[in-house]
Amino acid sequence: MLVDTLINIPYYHAVGKEMDVFKQAYKNKIPILLKGPTGTGKSRFIEYMAHQLDKKLITISCHEETSSTDLIGRFIIKGAETVWLDGPLTTAVKEGSILYLDEVAEARPDVIVAIHSLTDHRRELFIDKLGVTVKAHEDFMLVASFNPGYQRGFKELKPSTRQRFIAVSFDYPEPKIETEILINETEIDSDTAKKLVAIGNKIRNLTELGLTETVSTRLLVDAAKIIHSGLPKRLSVHVAIVEPLTDDLQTIQALKDLCDLMI
Repeated sequence: MLVDTLINIPYYHAVGKEMDVFKQAYKNKIPILLKGPTGTGKSRFIEYMAHQLDKKLITISCHEETSSTDLIGRFIIKGAETVWLDGPLTTAVKEGSILYLDEVAEARPDVIVAIHSLTDHRRELFIDKLGVTVKAHEDFMLVASFNPGYQRGFKELKPSTRQRFIAVSFDYPEPKIETEILINETEIDSDTAKKLVAIGNKIRNLTELGLTETVSTRLLVDAAKIIHSGLPKRLSVHVAIVEPLTDDLQTIQALKDLCDLMI
């Protein structure tokens, strides 16, 4: 987990009305769920909106071991006494920060239970180890992200949880916008950016390969960065786009051949 400081303005290119939706959700104190594949800009969008609202952003990258204790807090031994240490969720609730649960479906079920009372009219957090209930600060906002296509049927959010949020879907941007993103993020030349975007879209449409995840904008940005800094184009595409997608040798070779032709 990490706490983001709002020093540099994050670059974000809007593709719809997601900024307006976020601002209205914040104004009306409604939690928001960002749905979409990995690497489509969900985390960057939250960073950008936190900067726009001039709010502290606390990000928690959820995984199968993330528990409610990790979020709420725990007792620790300090010297000769036992003291309570607030977790990031409790800190955000008290301070009025934006709390971002990245890939919330990956967390343990007790995390979902812990945030339920924060996602309805109560806007409060019960700390069972202290026996106290904390009312959320006026500026507190809960944001979560979720990849519906990842391990479908295994890591799903229950309807009772999903319906506590308003939701915005994210997908890969259209080629023109994705090209602009690569240029702004990496200062790569326009021609190379267009070729990388074309490669990304070509692989995304190769459904017969059975890839668990396809080429994200993040992978394209990584490829653009190392090309811009001097690594040969073909090698950059191999290591930044092809290799992260699969371990199957035949699929890797097929993708490499395809990318070599396009780059």
